[in-house]
Amino acid sequence: MALTREEREQFLAEPHVAALAVEAGRQDRAPLTVPIWYQYEPGGEVWIMTGRHSRKGLAIAEAGRFGLMVDRVTPTVRYVSVEGPVVSTRPATREQLVEISSRYLPAEKVDAYVDFAWKEHGEQVVIRLRPERWLSSDLGRV
Repeated sequence: MALTREEREQFLAEPHVAALAVEAGRQDRAPLTVPIWYQYEPGGEVWIMTGRHSRKGLAIAEAGRFGLMVDRVTPTVRYVSVEGPVVSTRPATREQLVEISSRYLPAEKVDAYVDFAWKEHGEQVVIRLRPERWLSSDLGRV
């Protein structure tokens, strides 16, 4: 059964690890699909942080759009997929790295991870997607 708008937005706002899909730029390859952390608040834009010159960063810049899919298997099998255009790409701030890391890591691990990532991951950007197309379902208990 498809989720209501409120249900799908609330589900997307939860801290799931997303599968990001973006056109890889080659007809002999499937779309690039990789796991990624993301941030979303109902009614807003989705944002991710990645290396400006990473494979996914370059593919998103070329395609101008990407999709995310998040799912869970308990207590019911549920998923939300969202796709849309990139509306901005800006240099990431340390504060954004703290925000997204805090969403996924235990509080006692955030500072050490942020220190490491800020120094070692190279130039990072925040890419914002405007949700344009949604797919969602709750398949019930398995």
